[in-house]
This record gives sequence, structure tokens and C-alpha cells, in this order.
Amino acid sequence: MKNKQVESAKGKLGVLVIGVGGAVATTFISGTMIVRKGLGIPVGSITQMATLRLGKRKENRFPKVKDVVPLADLNDIVFGGWDIFEDNAYEAARHAEVLMPEDLDKVKDELQAIKPMKAVFDQNFVKRLVGTWVKSAPTKWDLKEAVRRDIQEFKAANGLDRVVCIWCGSTEVFTPISATHETLPALQKAMKENSPEIAPSMIYAYAAIEEGIPYINGAPNLTVDMPAIWDFAAQKQVPVCGKDFKTGQTMMKTVLSPMLKTRMLGLSGWFSTNILGNRDGEVLDDPGSFKTKEESKLSVIHNILQPELYPQLYGDVYHKVRINYYPPRKDNKEGWDNIDIFGWLGYPMQLKVDFLCRDSILAAPLCLDLVLFSDLAKRAGFSGIQSWLSFYFKSPMHDNEHIAEHDLFIQSVKLKNTLRKMIGEKTLDFMD
Repeated sequence: MKNKQVESAKGKLGVLVIGVGGAVATTFISGTMIVRKGLGIPVGSITQMATLRLGKRKENRFPKVKDVVPLADLNDIVFGGWDIFEDNAYEAARHAEVLMPEDLDKVKDELQAIKPMKAVFDQNFVKRLVGTWVKSAPTKWDLKEAVRRDIQEFKAANGLDRVVCIWCGSTEVFTPISATHETLPALQKAMKENSPEIAPSMIYAYAAIEEGIPYINGAPNLTVDMPAIWDFAAQKQVPVCGKDFKTGQTMMKTVLSPMLKTRMLGLSGWFSTNILGNRDGEVLDDPGSFKTKEESKLSVIHNILQPELYPQLYGDVYHKVRINYYPPRKDNKEGWDNIDIFGWLGYPMQLKVDFLCRDSILAAPLCLDLVLFSDLAKRAGFSGIQSWLSFYFKSPMHDNEHIAEHDLFIQSVKLKNTLRKMIGEKTLDFMD
């Protein structure tokens, strides 16, 4: 370690998951436990499998990220969290039907020990679910205080040195940003007055930041993507990042769109449809929750292609996104894209993509990386929006003075250059 500003990763790291009984969360937790026992391979995880080029290419220095960046050890992670259902993590994982029973049984005892704390829940924000294991309090401010107590007690009971909080819960109904979310006093007042503009995810985020804990927003919810929370995170010196894990169809868009733009190929239309059968699919069957997801998915192409700069190529693109709840598929999502492009002299061509993916299998390694990198950011003294983690999100957070970067390859360079800088190595400009 050359950079003495990054604090040591020694000690236990608590990972508090909101939606700890969901498909993504149980796949993430189970998989991490299996990997640290040496019984599985962490495929998809940059922190565990990727290398980091250091110096000139001719130096041939390609160590693994985990060997040169001071990340928390997987054996030091302690899991906990909240859920709207009382099932322990093993029961919830069996219900989710993502991992096979023979894999879950490898860590059965550890999973059974994870019993969710009662969740903050408001059915106005997730209309297709009915929570049975939920907190009650006079105001949303009081609910926030209850979450803070949960964090404090979890940290004390497990002898933790540090904690990270990650949202793996459902997509909330679309909440447009308003004056309530612009300033910290307005947000606090709204929580005390039970404003309908305060979603459960905001209550968790506020509580985590107040406790000095990094917060990761894995859904397209507004949550921490507002000036009031940015100010609060800066005040408390807490890293925040989001939003919406970039897993299947949108990941493909952040790969294919740069290809079209780099080659100066035109785009006429992009039609995307998904079928998904897990709890996420059920929640997104509600128009309000789908609106939140749609906003997240639609921004990608426009941002990458920059139609204002290339009106002849991208000035009249028809972009449509559909998500259909289809129970037989369970967690095995299918994302189908029809892409109408044009080339030399405007002659039309087509791309067809049919991505039969496993939603939680793709999301689990992202959760692991984001937890470890957010903990690293906190120890490095970073605070506020962690734009270097945009690589992991469909709709990367940014303040009002910046533009989000959606290109997966540019995001990857930014991520790795940030890691290089943290360990005192030169960033790469690829000029050698």
C-alpha cells in the first residue's frame, strides 16, 4: 500500500441488506458464503477475479485487484438486514429458486442464522406486495430512528468495525423530485410530517448516512439521488452511489450503443422487451413501479449517442421498453431487442439480440463489488456521489453540474483509474 490515506481494512465489515430475503440478496449472500468456503467461483466479480494493469504495458504488471487494493476480506463480512417477510435467509433463498438446493445446503446453517429485522414498508410505494413483517411508528422520522437503532444494535451485537448498507429491495413507484427533496431542512420536515413524498428507501438512506454508513441504491428509486441527501452525505462524510443495478438488457445497450457511435452508424429505432417471473417482475407489473424502471432504462441510449451532436445519425430514434411479468420464467429473465440501424448512404440494417440471462446471478457479483468498493471509498475519505462506480448502474447518479457517463468501457477505465490512484499508481491514458 503506497497511499497511506486509505485506512486499513482490518476488522469486521457488516453488510446490511434492505430486502435481505429477496432473490438478489439471497443469491448475493449465499454465493459470497460459498465462495469464501472455497466451494464456488465468484464469476462476474471484479474485486475477486479481475486484474489491474499497473505501469506501462511492456512492464507486464497485471496483478489481481484484490491483491493490490486494500479491500475487506470476504471472511470478515457479517450479513444482516431487513425484509417485509419473516423468513430467514435460507427459507427465502429456497423460495426464490435461484440457486439449487444442493448449493444452498453448503451454507445452510449460516443462512438460517440470518433473520430479518422488521422492515419499513408502505404499500403505496410497492403496490403488488403485502408486507407481513413491518415496523410501525407515529411518523417517518420515528421510523428512521428505529432503523438507526437496528444499525447500532447490529453493529454492537456482532462486534463490527464498519458497516455498509445496500438496497436490494423492490422498485418503488415513480417519485418525481420536488422541493421536499431539494434541501435537508425540507426533507427533515417532510419526514416529521409524514409526507407522501418520503418513500421507505429514503428513510433507510437517511438513517444509514446519519450513522456514517455508505449507502448503495440498487433500484431506480429516487432515494439518495437528490440535493438534500447529497448535502447530508457531504456533511457526514459518507459515500453514496446508485442507481439500479446494471445487469441484463441495459448492460447490452451500454455495450452496443458505443459500438454504433464509434463506427458512426445510424440508429432508427430500438425496441426492447423483457419477460421476468420473480418478485421483481411482479412488482414491475404495476404501472407506477414500471414508470420508475422505464425512466432508468430509457436514459442510456440518449446519453451515449448524443443526438444533439449527431442529429443525422441519432436525431430521430424511436426507443421503446417493455417489461412483462411471466411467472413460469421465475428468475430467468429474457431480454429481447430489435435494433434498426443504417449505414453508408442510409441503407438499413438490423441487429437482433436475445439475452436469456439469470437476473440475480448477474446482480450478485455487482452487490459484492459495490459493498467492497463503498467500504474502500469510506476508508479512503471519499464522500458524496461515487461517480467512479457508475460502471455498476443503469442510471448513474450525478449532480446538477455534471452529465452521467453511460458507456461501459469509459466507465471501466474510470473505475480502474480510481483504484490505481488510491494505491499510488499512475492512471492510464493508453498513450504508450
